[in-house]
Amino acid sequence: MQWLRRWVDPFVVGILTMLVLGLVVPVPDAARGAVDGTATVAVFVLFLVYGARLPTRDVWDGLRNVRLQGGILASTWIVFPLLGLAVSAAVTPLVGAPMATGILYVSLLPSTVQASVALTGVARGNVAGAICGATVSNVVGMVLTPLLVLWLLSVDGVAVGFGGIGDVLLHLLLPFVIGQLLQPLVGAWIRARRWITIVVDRGSILLIVFSSVSAASAEGAWAAVSGWGVAALLVISAVMLVVMLCATWFGGRALRLDVEDRIALLMCGSKKSLATGLPMAAVLFPVAVAGTVAVPLIVFHQLQLVVCAIIARRLADRPDLDHQPSPTP
Repeated sequence: MQWLRRWVDPFVVGILTMLVLGLVVPVPDAARGAVDGTATVAVFVLFLVYGARLPTRDVWDGLRNVRLQGGILASTWIVFPLLGLAVSAAVTPLVGAPMATGILYVSLLPSTVQASVALTGVARGNVAGAICGATVSNVVGMVLTPLLVLWLLSVDGVAVGFGGIGDVLLHLLLPFVIGQLLQPLVGAWIRARRWITIVVDRGSILLIVFSSVSAASAEGAWAAVSGWGVAALLVISAVMLVVMLCATWFGGRALRLDVEDRIALLMCGSKKSLATGLPMAAVLFPVAVAGTVAVPLIVFHQLQLVVCAIIARRLADRPDLDHQPSPTP
């Protein structure tokens, strides 16, 4: 049973289960709001708990960590877009122009906040640094992603909007600030009960997976994609993810970051946000194109969750990471 617990991770099994349920279990329109609302509440609770658990000095240290924050921004807005340009050009003959456009679009998105922070917590990394880095990435992305799409994809009618910043402030920063205000009262109590953070971390990830996949299924995002197309996207996404995992992990070493900071860079710099990407695609692309462009994002998003969940669990069990090999798949 020891080998079974080592190689069959209940957390990853849970993610795969939610993925399958999101694909095969139809969610009625009447229940869609409840599912999305539950996921939103879970994210709110996640950041409330993190705000209440983290000492304020750790948050300020995360903001002042120039090497970590600079590494996250460089990974998200320089390394990943360059990789996307190269990969999309190389695979256009294989998957066609619309899918290649979607692959490039993935590379132009900000980092996911919820998953990056939750998995950094699972891996026992620098959660404060991850919250700061992923949040800044999303605020910047509300402006930078549409501008990059306009420049690199030549899409007509791009609308650069700031409404998403309000969502970031309301759903992510507000609960974190409330938690910080409560931290002097309840912080020590929550830190002494690590199971609370574990349940909230992993529960929020499972809800995000089910909500995002079921929403994509309801919108018919998979209708125009063949089995071979999905397989090709999985391979392409895996290559991009491995490259970014290596770039962030070894980049963190080159920046002389400590183990916890390297984990935050690994989790934040290698991910792209489905929650930001899907609404933006609906605005930035014509209706006939938006669904196809969204498919590479959905595939990459689910793959990054599964792979990074495995990595996070292995990192959480580390005795001394400074002498461990790179945790790439």
